[in-house]
Amino acid sequence: MKKTSSHESWVTYILKCGDGSLYTGSTNDLTSRVEKHLSGNGAKYTRSHLPVSLVYFEKFSDRSQAFKREAEIKKLPRKKKLILIK
Repeated sequence: MKKTSSHESWVTYILKCGDGSLYTGSTNDLTSRVEKHLSGNGAKYTRSHLPVSLVYFEKFSDRSQAFKREAEIKKLPRKKKLILIK
């Protein structure tokens, strides 16, 4: 696993999947992570819901904040997630 330094930013992101569903995740390398999702090597969920497109992201100064926000977004009802990404 790649170690991160304190100057790297973390991101919580939302992908829109090919079937219209939404996937939320966190990473410290958004470009690489989205490429993994697109290639079918990302999360198990997105592998079966390709293609995906990045529709939203928020930057954070550390992993803990990003994961906390990821959990908050995952608890939102779909309607509120759609409002968030518009």
